[in-house]
Parts: sequence; C-alpha cells; structure tokens
Amino acid sequence: MPIAHITKLFQVPLGFQKFLDNIPMGVVLTDHEKRIVCVNHGFEALTGFSAEYSRGLFCQDILRSRQCVLLCPARQAMETGETQSLETDIISRDRQRIPVRITIAPLHDDQGKFRGILESLEDLRPYQELGEKQRHAYSFSSLVGRSPQMEKIFQILPVLAQSDASVLITGETGTGKDLVAEALHQSSERARGPFIKVNCGALPETLLESELFGHMKGAFTGALENKPGRFRLAHGGTLFLTEIGDLPLSLQVKLLTFLDDRIIYPLGSTRGFPANVRIVAATHRNLEAMVRDGCFRQDLLFRLNVARVHLPPLREREDDIRLLLDHFLNIFNQHLKKNLKGYAPESLKILLSYPFAGNVRELRNIVEYAVNVCPRNAIEASHLPAYLTTELTGQTVAQEVKAPPMVFSNQDRDASWNTVERQMILNALIQSGGRKTRAAALLGWGRSTLWRKIKQYGIDL
Repeated sequence: MPIAHITKLFQVPLGFQKFLDNIPMGVVLTDHEKRIVCVNHGFEALTGFSAEYSRGLFCQDILRSRQCVLLCPARQAMETGETQSLETDIISRDRQRIPVRITIAPLHDDQGKFRGILESLEDLRPYQELGEKQRHAYSFSSLVGRSPQMEKIFQILPVLAQSDASVLITGETGTGKDLVAEALHQSSERARGPFIKVNCGALPETLLESELFGHMKGAFTGALENKPGRFRLAHGGTLFLTEIGDLPLSLQVKLLTFLDDRIIYPLGSTRGFPANVRIVAATHRNLEAMVRDGCFRQDLLFRLNVARVHLPPLREREDDIRLLLDHFLNIFNQHLKKNLKGYAPESLKILLSYPFAGNVRELRNIVEYAVNVCPRNAIEASHLPAYLTTELTGQTVAQEVKAPPMVFSNQDRDASWNTVERQMILNALIQSGGRKTRAAALLGWGRSTLWRKIKQYGIDL
C-alpha cells in the first residue's frame, strides 16, 4: 500500500505527534491492516528503527515479538474490540531481545468503524534489574534474609570469601552455619577445590584423629591399609569443622600444630604432608566459657577466631520469617511439582507467631511437610504439623521443642562446664521422658554425640 494512501487514512497533526513524542514509552499507530502510520521518539529509542524506516511496514516486521508468531495481540484486539495487555519481548534493530509490556487498543471513528490500532511498549528491563538487585540484597549464595542482622552478614561474607583467614561461625543449631561455610567456599578462589565437612562430635576420639589426619598401614589394630585423612582430601580447598566445641583436647593440640606450620602427620608416620587448606569452624557453644572452664584451648580459639560470623536465631529475625516462608514454598513447589499459591490467613498467623526453637532448619521442615500434604491451592492450618496446633494445658506442644531450661542451685553458679553440660543432659532426658533421640534433638546434638556424653559423664539410665 502506498505511503501517501496510508497518510490519507490517518492524518497525524503536528501537535499530536509532539504529544506522542512526550510519552515516556514507545508508541506506535497502525492502520486497519496493521501497517505502521507513525511512531514516537520513545519507540525509535527502544527498537532502534526510525520513524521513516518504520512507516508503511507491518508492525510485526518491526517488533518481531514471539507473541506475533504465537497469537497476535493486535488481531485479538481487532476481533474482540477490547484492549489487550501482555508481557512479551521484542527484537531490536541490533538484534537484542528486550522484555516489554505491550498494551494494544483498537481505534474507531465517529461511526464506530474500525480504523486502526494504538500500541504502547513499556521497557521492562529496569524493573528486572531492580528485582535482581533486590534478590541479591536479600541473599548471599543459599542464605536468605532482609533483617538488619542478615544484611550485615551479607556485606561481610564476600570480603571474607576472598581471604584465606580462618573463620569461626557461631550461632544456635539450625541457623545455617553449614550454609555460611559453603557460601564462603563457593565464593572464594578455592571454589574449584574440594569442600570437606567433618562433624567433630560424631566420632569418638580414636576414630576422629584417623579421620582428620589419616593413618599409615599398621599404625594400629585394624589399620590394614594407608588412609588419607580429611585434611589431605581437602588439599587446595576448604575443611569445615562443624561442632568444633566437641573436639577433644588432645586433637585440639594437633589442630593447633597444623594451623601453625600447615603440615599434617598421619598416624604412624614421621613424614609430614604440607596441606594447602583453609579452615572454617562452627559451633553452637560458647567457646569463651569453655576456655574459662578448661575445656577448650585459648590459643586454638585465637587461631580459629581470626574472623567471626555470628548467625542470629530466627526469633531475632522477625523480618525474615515471612520471606523464608515464601522462599521455601517456592523451592518445594518446584521440587514436588506443585503450584501452591501461598498460606491461608489462619496458618500464616500460626507460623508468624511460632518461636521456631529449631530456627531456619525447623521452618524449612515445616514448609516441606505442609507442601507435601497440602492438596489445595493454599496451605491451611490443618496442613501444618500437628504439634503446631495441638493444645496442651493451654499451650501449644510446639513450645515444648525449646531447649531444656537450665536450673541450678546457688552453689552451682560457679560450676565447671562439665557440670553444666551434665546437668543439661539430665534436664533433656527428663523432659524427653528418657527418649534419647528426643533428648539429642533438644540439645541440638546427634544421637551418637549424646551417647558419648552419657558415657563420659557416667549417667545411669
């Protein structure tokens, strides 16, 4: 169709063109055949096509949107007479894919005859960039949060990741100490190397020494072959020592020796191996108090505590609870191939008021359970674990998962750590009715750790 004929169908006054040019988004006007009559400056800047080049061409030849191929929104607007709006993308003149929101309105004359289409294109890239910045501000690696405490941690972790200094991570059980250790490794120059984790409270002292430092064939009964320790396996990477407070004093000395000279000596060997390993340690205990009680070496604490990251309990991160609820809902929606929309008001009220003694780990487990059992579009109170809603003597059973209270007489106030820890175990066993698995959970330990402590303190069951 000749250009002159198109301009006769749509006479665009100069004032109207100026009006279009002042609109801060792309605007294109087409005739009844979807040929472009005029565009504004915003359209030229967005697409890279000039008004002279675009005029007379079909809009689909300029926009080149995937929606033009799937289901043309302009045709829908023509057929229905209704405004259409959708998010899609276009291909610019320099072949860049640009996300946009297109709004298409059909135009009619005074007699109601269809004469053309007015299309507006809003560039969505700034919104996507803002959303990406917000997501990064709320997270670091697998850690999620927006509370002031977590924002400070997100600021310091990238700095620590670029250092080889030892890091001590503290915080209650379930706060995410393992995730911080992995995040430090994955964000560091050691990311291509191994990340080796050792639970210092999971093995007895004799086995733990061999596990950490390795042994030579014949070093002890049952040593039928050479075994590389975790230090050697972590060469070039990071060794994560969780529950460092459970490390026996004899091994604390050996760990301190390694931190001084960076050489490991397997059991039964006089030949050392220089291990290029970064040490990250974690504990839920108060190591300073253990130092005062003679249960932890002060010099080792100094060497481990070059940099410290303390993770606050979830009850002190109220701003993060709703964020974490939605975060884990999205994760388990994907894992379980579900499409839950959110939480019903009653269930959300229960979750937001719950103390989460098990911190983020407990919250995650609750959401995983709820997503598994929920057959509807939203998680309701009936889909939450029973202990959250079952009434027990006027209080929820959920409140029982708090750590056992420490009750001591006046003469016990200056008791040693061994006395305090023994009393903690007794309190947990009493509160759990003698069930060791339950008692271990209350203390934040593994079952094997509890068994070892029971034996250590000579507790009769």
